Amino acid sequence: MSRIAKLPVPLPKGVEAVISESAVTIKSGKSALALPLHPAVVVKNDNGMLRVSLKQGHAEADACAGTMRALLNNAVKGVTKGFERKLELVGVGYRAQTQGKTLNLTLGFSHPVNYKVPEGISIDTPSQTEIVIKGTDRQKVGQVAAEIRGFRPPEPYKGKGVRYANERVVLKEAKKK
Repeated sequence: MSRIAKLPVPLPKGVEAVISESAVTIKSGKSALALPLHPAVVVKNDNGMLRVSLKQGHAEADACAGTMRALLNNAVKGVTKGFERKLELVGVGYRAQTQGKTLNLTLGFSHPVNYKVPEGISIDTPSQTEIVIKGTDRQKVGQVAAEIRGFRPPEPYKGKGVRYANERVVLKEAKKK
């Protein structure tokens, strides 16, 4: 078993885990995340610590144990603290604005881009050039951020486009005569 899989996942106060044969549900207050279990992995609650172990007879069990432990840890962190991703709009006239469950983007196209926010995700726009994506599911938060960035990724000559807050865009040198 991998070193990561051997580490237990601690459950903070107020967080409970419901383990069934096919899924683990992590609950805390209002939020809950259900995580499907791989058939080669067994999860046990040992006095507030979730432990991952292997079933015998599965070839891929060793590879799945570390992944399952990391997913469980992300679910516990998401239910307690949540995850967030920040995006920046760089370019003249590039703007973002939320209206209910829709994110309206002006990205230099001839038409505005309207992005419908998925369930379980909240999007804030502190300024016209900043987008903050929050949610409990780490994978979903990252996927939404990637989809929004995909509308206009940063181009390599002027750096205009939608980029992550800490992303560094390496600019190319312009063509010389």
